[in-house]
Amino acid sequence: MSKKQKPMESYTNLKIFLVDDEPFHSALVEQQLNNLGYKNIHTFLSGTDCLNHINENPDIILLDYNMEGHSGFEVLTKIKRFDPNIFVVMLSGQEDLETAVSCLKYGAFDYIVKNNDTGKKIDYVLQRIAVIRQELDKENQPTWKKFIMTLI
Repeated sequence: MSKKQKPMESYTNLKIFLVDDEPFHSALVEQQLNNLGYKNIHTFLSGTDCLNHINENPDIILLDYNMEGHSGFEVLTKIKRFDPNIFVVMLSGQEDLETAVSCLKYGAFDYIVKNNDTGKKIDYVLQRIAVIRQELDKENQPTWKKFIMTLI
């Protein structure tokens, strides 16, 4: 890795909201995230709880699609109205192409179907988000800093 790139490990401190009304699945995903090195994880058992804490500015929200009360889709639209730059990854037990496309159209970064490979899929998506954030960080640097970084 060149000096110009930040190591991906620097992104394991991103604030992640995990929203799922199934405590068992929520605990399972949280453990998988911990195993991947993520420590700044906040779990919520409802979309309402998540929205009540949205002002804490999470970087990533892993959001269950089927929940009691507010559906994941409703919560997604409210999150995107609050801050369109939050990466929202929908998690669902349903493999429904129309639902997935609709979520992506309204701003979800990805749509993951819950199954035995959920942990691997989440890991892959978080790695993609880390690469995108790394590129965005480069773009948001002041011009003088970009110039200096090209000299290193």
